[in-house]
Amino acid sequence: MKRLALIAGLLVLMVAGLAQAKTTVEFWHAMSGSRLKVLEKIVSDFNAAHPDVEVRAVFTGTYEETLTRFIAGYRTGTAPHLVQVYEVGTQTMIDSGAIIPVYQIPEMLGETWDWAQYVHPIVLYYSVDGDLWPYPFSSSTFMLYYNKDHLRQAGLDPNKPPTTWAEVEEYGEQLIQAGVVTNVLSFGWPDCIFEQELALHNYLYADNENGRADLSTRVTWPDAFSVKLFETWTRLSQKGIFLYGGPEYDANAAFTAGKISMLLQSTSSLDGILKTALGKFEVGTSFLPRFADEPSGNSVIGGSSLWVRKGQSEAELRAVWEFLKYLSQTDVAIYWHKGTGYFPTTNAALKQLMDEGWFVESPNHLTAFLQILSGRQDTAAALGARLGPFPEIRDYIRTAIEKACAGTLSPEEALAEAAAKANRALEEYRSLIK
Repeated sequence: MKRLALIAGLLVLMVAGLAQAKTTVEFWHAMSGSRLKVLEKIVSDFNAAHPDVEVRAVFTGTYEETLTRFIAGYRTGTAPHLVQVYEVGTQTMIDSGAIIPVYQIPEMLGETWDWAQYVHPIVLYYSVDGDLWPYPFSSSTFMLYYNKDHLRQAGLDPNKPPTTWAEVEEYGEQLIQAGVVTNVLSFGWPDCIFEQELALHNYLYADNENGRADLSTRVTWPDAFSVKLFETWTRLSQKGIFLYGGPEYDANAAFTAGKISMLLQSTSSLDGILKTALGKFEVGTSFLPRFADEPSGNSVIGGSSLWVRKGQSEAELRAVWEFLKYLSQTDVAIYWHKGTGYFPTTNAALKQLMDEGWFVESPNHLTAFLQILSGRQDTAAALGARLGPFPEIRDYIRTAIEKACAGTLSPEEALAEAAAKANRALEEYRSLIK
């Protein structure tokens, strides 16, 4: 009996030792709704396959709230090992002094890694001097969603969505005249649509090569193009074609309820929209509308990426790196893409999706991907801006859109007011960093 008791005691000690040896990775993220379920499945599967590591995924609010909490947490020593940050937080994270650039991690751990395996436009957006800083994970861009049934009801070809702003206006007038809808078009993330349109037409958003050559000192607007853009949106609003639907994902509900016919929104909304619209109407997708007489650039990478906090133990860093490598596995990248609408971030995942006929089965998942791959990748304007106070500047642009469409200010006045506030924010940020 004593011998059995001794053996049992040793087993308890061994189990306790194994439990203590498990490395915990705290991972803060901003995924909610249907995306949350997909992320939780990935984390659960990783933990099951890696008994020596436990990734604890913690929802920390919106993208903006998560970024703010991380910066505050780093100052107080409570920041997580890994954090998800939206694309407009990129410059803040670079300047924070809180990050291990992801390209340095393999060498730190005695490994090598092929960064060319990731989709090139995504790598370009998140690279500094050719080196990748965050891990590419939930990358997206914006595209046009449209209700094919509404187009049919208005006598329009459901397979020929509008490609220009002139066609958006023409289709909108026809949809309203046919009595299909009262309002036609709304935006998700209206401030982002402004950024997308500048990049899509190869116009800079800010000086110093969009903040990529050096910290920006001023925005480039209002200029002739941005005023034309605001004037177009204001005119569409006055005609009832454009309906301001609020920030972020607020406008999605109007689209899936059939109250509007078109929506400019992130690809990350794709699966949610398809599921909600299933059985109600047929969803089509297309490239963002543009001006036919303007130069061509590219749509901007959006979404978010994963950043690794500095100051970790080697065991913690190895555990984080194992999780990032797991996210790079082809089957995991495909599961994330199919479940959310975010881009497959590796070339291998893209090839397998093409080989298995996924994009033939679900062409809406290919639309935005073709959009970023077919655009320019050789100018700072086409790559998009990197600004320290970008979240703040987005608020100013969103307010400017509201005021212009409501007639409170003229398009040029609304842009000028937002620009003045943006330039002050850039000056304050620069004075803190330089």
